[in-house]
Amino acid sequence: MSVTDRWHKSHPGPSDPKCSCRPAKAPTADHGKGDRWQVRFRDETGRQRKKNFSQRYGNDPNTCADAFDAKVRDQVKSGTYINPDDGLVKFSDYAEQWRMTRLHREATRVLVERALRLYINPALGDLPLASVRPKHVQKLVNQAAKDLSPATLEVVYGYVASIFKAAVQEPVIGRSPCVGIRLPAKQGKRVQPLSAEQVMALADALPRRYRAVVLVAAGTGLRPGEVLGLEVDCIDFLRRTLSVRQQLVTGLEEGHVAYLGEPKTPQSIRSIPLTQGVVDVLAGHLAEFPSAPVEIEDRTDPRRPQIREAGLVFTTSTGTPIRRGTWSDIWRPAAQKVGLPARTGLHICRHTYASALIRYGESVKTVQMLLGHKDPTITLSTYSHLWPDSDDRARLAVEAMFADVPSMCPAAKEA
Repeated sequence: MSVTDRWHKSHPGPSDPKCSCRPAKAPTADHGKGDRWQVRFRDETGRQRKKNFSQRYGNDPNTCADAFDAKVRDQVKSGTYINPDDGLVKFSDYAEQWRMTRLHREATRVLVERALRLYINPALGDLPLASVRPKHVQKLVNQAAKDLSPATLEVVYGYVASIFKAAVQEPVIGRSPCVGIRLPAKQGKRVQPLSAEQVMALADALPRRYRAVVLVAAGTGLRPGEVLGLEVDCIDFLRRTLSVRQQLVTGLEEGHVAYLGEPKTPQSIRSIPLTQGVVDVLAGHLAEFPSAPVEIEDRTDPRRPQIREAGLVFTTSTGTPIRRGTWSDIWRPAAQKVGLPARTGLHICRHTYASALIRYGESVKTVQMLLGHKDPTITLSTYSHLWPDSDDRARLAVEAMFADVPSMCPAAKEA
């Protein structure tokens, strides 16, 4: 690394003309053009770089060549040097590189791609990575808040923060702009499960072919994708158990290919005990609407995706998988007919199943395992208000402990 004088030759020859401003020096072809002082150095990859300055001496590395030279020497030596050119890459290009290198599960990949395309890239995509400031990220959040719930927006913002965190760690930029960003407050809305009467009314409001979807969802706690991805061979009618090993992944966008993917989390792979009522519902549905092989891509093993025939329990009248858009069109009129709040989806049946387990005394751990939650904290944060009579049980427990202790209260005086 060195600081060179662009305006004067380092080793002038005897015949070189003398400089008018520095008689002891010989001018170069760049004399008087641009900044005089140039710092030349090699970055940590060995590539030669240079930067020009109008001043040589001073303490500010942004304006003084010697200060910049000293700063870059330390950064290259410690491995913290950041090439300014790397930060010029467009956010959308870097975000795509980030997306393709993440070890996301299939369902998460779909969500990330959709969030980037619909919300993140329209706001940040054309900006150079290094030029994105907190105000740009806050503007993105404010715009997306018009369409997304606070919980969903938090997920979308999490993708943005992760992208910039990766850029800092690489390093491509010096610091993340995701600092001091204000997200809309989450509404502490409690889960309100359906009653048994509401579940039956909802099933009756659906076309006959799809009634069993609601009853199975409410009787097993399966996620919507797990219900629609259920295959006949996942059901053991003799032992009355159901195995969850996959989910149907579809998109709302036209042209999105439906496929069988991994469950949401490793803990989602589970076995669920079935009541005789649910067994009868499944048997009756398959008797009326027999399962026919559906050719579909199976990505449950991301290393070995394959096209195979799947014996889906629930399909459309044309024998195809039930896509999200198709199900929304089927579900919405029935939900409105029974008076469910707007934007209530099939997931409400999962909450209903959880509430039944809790009502009959199942532990947090059991509820977590049957629902396939990643850890018990998710179960508690979602359903803690449903555990019945907690105050009364606490009183009974303490009263039992002191049952044999004589009362210290004075006897009541007779009137």
